[in-house]
Amino acid sequence: MSLHVPPYPPPRYDGNGEVSATLRKADTPADFASWGVKYTYLATEKSTGGDFGLYRVDLGPQAGGPGPHFHKAMSESFFVLSGQVRLYDGADWTVGEQGDYLYVPPGGLHGFGNVSDQPAALLMLFTPGAPREFYFEGLPKLGELSDEERQEFFVRNDNFFPEPPADKDAVP
Repeated sequence: MSLHVPPYPPPRYDGNGEVSATLRKADTPADFASWGVKYTYLATEKSTGGDFGLYRVDLGPQAGGPGPHFHKAMSESFFVLSGQVRLYDGADWTVGEQGDYLYVPPGGLHGFGNVSDQPAALLMLFTPGAPREFYFEGLPKLGELSDEERQEFFVRNDNFFPEPPADKDAVP
């Protein structure tokens, strides 16, 4: 009896196995911290050959986060590790708790943040990989940029914002 197996992607490795895995221990310090947020670069676009980027984000109490935005070149996924994270799925804001997951395809409106008085943590997965660490590390410098430079920063980092609603009283 043969089981139907959906097709896999074509092979990308043609050897007999090699030592190439990487391990990052849990007690490794975060790679970057700013505005009450710590970013741990678990797997970057560079370390995965562009396959994906995986980041742990530890949000301090009331750390906030980005409002509604979207990406044109990548999907983004959120997995809540602890605390309560405010998540926007393009239609509504909701509170995500430990174990909750949000997938956002390219073009999907989303946002997130911590508006509680307790810390929260989540994993963010970007596919394909993109150099998001440059984006995270550039955020604290936004106040030093002109409006034109700030717009260029967002476009260069695949962050786009929806047009304001025609009805100024409508809130996404």
